[in-house]
Amino acid sequence: MSQPANLFTSSAKVPNQFIAEVNGVSIHLKREDLLHPEVSGNKFRKLKYNITEATSQKRQILLTFGGAYSNHIAATAAAGKISGFKTIGVIRGEELGEDLEKTLQENPTLRFAHGCGMEFHFVSRSDYREKTSEAFIEDLRKQFGDFYLVPEGGTNEFAVQGCEEILTPQDAEFDVICCAVGTGGTISGIINASEEHQQVLGFPALKGDFLKPEIARFSKKNNWDLITNYHFGGYAKVDEKLINFINDFRSRYGIQLDSVYTGKLLYGIFDLARTGYFLENTHILAIHTGGLQGIAGMNKVLKMKNLPPILTYDESSI
Repeated sequence: MSQPANLFTSSAKVPNQFIAEVNGVSIHLKREDLLHPEVSGNKFRKLKYNITEATSQKRQILLTFGGAYSNHIAATAAAGKISGFKTIGVIRGEELGEDLEKTLQENPTLRFAHGCGMEFHFVSRSDYREKTSEAFIEDLRKQFGDFYLVPEGGTNEFAVQGCEEILTPQDAEFDVICCAVGTGGTISGIINASEEHQQVLGFPALKGDFLKPEIARFSKKNNWDLITNYHFGGYAKVDEKLINFINDFRSRYGIQLDSVYTGKLLYGIFDLARTGYFLENTHILAIHTGGLQGIAGMNKVLKMKNLPPILTYDESSI
């Protein structure tokens, strides 16, 4: 088996790009989206030590879970291919497996993962909810063998360890660190690596602050909070206002955002800065966690809802 170092010893240093000053508040963006073309952002960080652990355990198979447009599924498939692992994706939605050829035609995320060699196991939504149960995992082991299990979204202690490497000593100059929150692993690592004088703010992609206990379980400090007003209705929910912000941000600053995580994060930061939430002269570092592969799939959904598309560089150059 090839060594995962081929992937994870690539330069993990990314620039902090100045974006704007809003109401006396400076906003910079750490460009984690530039880490790797296929395993970018927080997925690079979350998979690094999981793949190292799988290698040390001499496992040959990575198995993980995700939805049909999951960034984590795409990144795990790519990382597995690069690092010499067979990959299995347990995908929510058994109907997607009824005509795989059609599914791959219509779904760019699964098409990419399949192209990386990932084998799919489609399950019903009720079965998918059992993904953490011992009986369900044991059934999967009987079917697929002795795999290394990477949790949905990639969050576990190895993922948090990787996300602790997002911040560098140079980032101590910032007062507030902001990131999007999905399963809680990324913000937990950032909290652990933050300085005493810094505040860490998470912007959940889902409704509510139910992730607080999970974040508290992995994090070692209390200098954090969740801003729960910018989910736009829930996970993967968008409206025209958010789409326009993402497209304007790309046009104005030359940086692509996605609508599930980074778009909502930056929208929230700009809105809070405009409305005086932050003190004047506050220096903010937002984390761009990647996730851009999902835009193509989201645009299919937006088209069905008669909403404008999220513009990308590919589309704008046609």
